Amino acid sequence: MAASRGLPLRWWLVPAATAALPLVPLVVRTIPADWSTAGGAVGLGWLAAATTAILMVMFVAEIVGYQRGGGGLGRLAGGFCTAAAIGLPLALMLDLRLRSTGPGGLALLPLASMLAVVKGGDIAAYLVGSLIGRRRMAPVLSPGKTWEGAAASLAASLAVAWLVLSASGRAADRQPWGGWPVYGLALGATGMLGDLAESLVKRELAAKDSGRSLGALGGLLDLADAVLFAAPVAWALWALGGPPA
Repeated sequence: MAASRGLPLRWWLVPAATAALPLVPLVVRTIPADWSTAGGAVGLGWLAAATTAILMVMFVAEIVGYQRGGGGLGRLAGGFCTAAAIGLPLALMLDLRLRSTGPGGLALLPLASMLAVVKGGDIAAYLVGSLIGRRRMAPVLSPGKTWEGAAASLAASLAVAWLVLSASGRAADRQPWGGWPVYGLALGATGMLGDLAESLVKRELAAKDSGRSLGALGGLLDLADAVLFAAPVAWALWALGGPPA
């Protein structure tokens, strides 16, 4: 998408940086606990250090290959934003999975519940918006999104959060902060924000979809945009949570 607007990112550096960030939680788990984490939280210092190191490497790449009028600053900003916007949420999702505990198969609950809540809202927004949506939510940025669809999305996210966290009949040893109402509303809202954020990127880069890897569905970013924005919120709610009341 960037290349189509005359901003070719470094084809080797940006994917490598994006892929490196989700590996940080795996590496942190091999470091003695007193150096990496406390109270079950991710070693955010290590993740921040890795992100800073990536920024420095990108600066070095532009310094070494500098040409006057070559668009180095724009390439640096675009590359770093791409790596951070995709790599950091993926790192938090992986950490959420690695540090989850619970009886039986409930170790998957934090990550699975996040995906279910966000995608449940996505599906409801599309169905209701397509069928009865009339009031445009962002007519210039994303004409297809409606307030009716947004309301349906939040309602569906709440329903899925209740179903997964409260009504499933399986007692987890930990719940997100605020329980299923806060979880459903927070993830539903940030999921919609992620969808709008990708719409902004696509509008600025004059692209209909983020790619063609998924055929009619577009690219992987079209499928994952809402999840990327919801991931840090889900991680924070689970980190702040505790035993069920």
